[in-house]
Amino acid sequence: MLFGLTNAPVAFMDLMNRIFRPYLDKFIVFINDILNYSKDETKHTKHLSIIFQALCEKQLFVTWYRQIRVGPCKISAILNWKPLRNITEVRSFLGLVGYYKCFVKGFLIIALPMTKLLQKDVKFVWFDKCQQSFNQLKAMLTETLVLT
Repeated sequence: MLFGLTNAPVAFMDLMNRIFRPYLDKFIVFINDILNYSKDETKHTKHLSIIFQALCEKQLFVTWYRQIRVGPCKISAILNWKPLRNITEVRSFLGLVGYYKCFVKGFLIIALPMTKLLQKDVKFVWFDKCQQSFNQLKAMLTETLVLT
């Protein structure tokens, strides 16, 4: 629906309210935004299913134009990244994966062994914990395709 038309937002809001009226105690609908609030992950997943099903029944769909994705070239770069050999490489890797840190649960704890290598007067030694941290971050970022 073109929102440049004078009554388009009102008509769309009316449609969304009619579709989600039975669920307005679980969701907040404002024009093309649907806020799903839940107390736990199970209910949240169930509510998302209800939202998608309700939209599907009315032949509506979600456009995913504002989501954050790890791009295919970045996934390839992360997967092919060799073990780090110096501080510059650690900074480079942490800089790339750090962009997505808010989507990786426990990112700071996972990255800690590598982060410690960046401290002043610390000799660069790539321990097993650093390698585990490196592998875990690579796996977490390449297995999660869509981040919201």
